[in-house]
Amino acid sequence: MNLSRRHFFGAATSLAAAAVLSACGSNSGGVDTGSSSSAAASGGSGKLIQWYHEYGEKGVQEAVKRYAKDYKDASVTVKWNPGTDYMKLLATTLLSGNGIPDVFESENGATLDMIQQGQVVDLTDVIGDDKDKFSKPVLDRMTYQGKIWAIPQVLDMQLLYYRKSVLEKAKVDPPKTFADLVKAAKAVKTSDMGGFFAGNDGGLGVLANFFIWSAGFEQLNDEGTDVGFMESNFFDAVNAYRDFSTSGGLLTSASKDWFDGSPFVNGETAMQWTGLWALGDIKKKWGDDFGVLPFPAFGDKGRQAVVFGAYGSCVAAKGASSNVEGAKKFNKWLWVDQTDKQVDFANSYGTHIPSRTDLVSKASQISSGPGKEAADFVDKMGHASELLWTSTIGDAFNAAVTNVVKKKADAKKEFASVQKTAQNELKRIKK
Repeated sequence: MNLSRRHFFGAATSLAAAAVLSACGSNSGGVDTGSSSSAAASGGSGKLIQWYHEYGEKGVQEAVKRYAKDYKDASVTVKWNPGTDYMKLLATTLLSGNGIPDVFESENGATLDMIQQGQVVDLTDVIGDDKDKFSKPVLDRMTYQGKIWAIPQVLDMQLLYYRKSVLEKAKVDPPKTFADLVKAAKAVKTSDMGGFFAGNDGGLGVLANFFIWSAGFEQLNDEGTDVGFMESNFFDAVNAYRDFSTSGGLLTSASKDWFDGSPFVNGETAMQWTGLWALGDIKKKWGDDFGVLPFPAFGDKGRQAVVFGAYGSCVAAKGASSNVEGAKKFNKWLWVDQTDKQVDFANSYGTHIPSRTDLVSKASQISSGPGKEAADFVDKMGHASELLWTSTIGDAFNAAVTNVVKKKADAKKEFASVQKTAQNELKRIKK
């Protein structure tokens, strides 16, 4: 997995962080939109600038240049942006008003700042009648106040891998509830192999939001005025993970961190929480001797859940070409109409999921078996941090989780403080 995807999911508890960066980034006075890696389309008198972050998978840069060249109604120049600060660069550029790309990708779609400051345009009409062909949880994440602000490109997601033979030998079933996970992890643990692994920090960095989702709640209430989880089943979930962390079933030190499938591939753990991107290596190592699951449900009111991340393609309100309609037309052509390119983008450069559910069967890596199960998980039980879940709220939430799990603090008191922080933050951003 490349660094950008690791950063994307590592920030899963506060994907709105990029919006904050727009306020603290220095004003560069504009960013050069030219690049040695640019590609111009054949035909078309208009000109458009399109931005991508740096994907780590081999061949992606060449692919997006090829897509742009195939467009006949304008000359599209692709700018490839190396490094891990793409979202900060994007936010700073949009804020500066200079060198703004006409079309650009953004983590989980447009940020709240982009929308509220009028930096992006409404794309509801661009998707049009194809709306129902996209995965609903993914498109919902890119929707604000009933309007769609980005077109989903391709999905990444996380899931639980388990060794079938190891669980069968221990006479435990694949875990559907957290109690099942604890039981299974203890049953399969040996002196040479851990039970369950979700990171060298004990899993708190990547699993924190599952204490909300898998307990049956959402991060925020429907009105976006308060947190949506201040109930006993949530407190019980955090406390249950605290107890699990000291039970011996949780592996807290492995050769690689959660985002790398090596601990599972190497036999260091019988179960691991990692990304779909590890599927190829895992399948190569274990053949049919593994299965995949969503994160298990906490308590009687809980539900299974997975988290996804999807870059969305946005259109700038004041792009370099001053041709919003032309940019919208290109965006529709590439991410709505060109289904062959969408399948290629998802399937040919690592293991990913097309954002359109009607294309999953055409992506060979996920058309059957564990890959198909994973794609179904996203559509049926997928979650992403909400647009209004800012870094201020996310940081407070993560600190509270750490205090409860690591320092044995009282859950109700810790999250009461988070609730106050969230209420104040939500009032601020809605002014």
